[in-house]
Amino acid sequence: MSFGTTIYNTLFRRNSVFVATVFASSFFFDIGFNKVVDSYYDSINAGKQWKDIRSKYVEAEDDDE
Repeated sequence: MSFGTTIYNTLFRRNSVFVATVFASSFFFDIGFNKVVDSYYDSINAGKQWKDIRSKYVEAEDDDE
């Protein structure tokens, strides 16, 4: 039995399993793609984002009191 036949019989033979496979794979692809793009964006803009420069502009809460 070849790999393609095994995949077909496991995932694509029944419509309900096929649809569930498509939804699950697209969901996990979306999460992975977003994490990769966010990581790339953060590395390109390191030191320019609010999370990087916040400490320069926001004083500690103890200083206000």
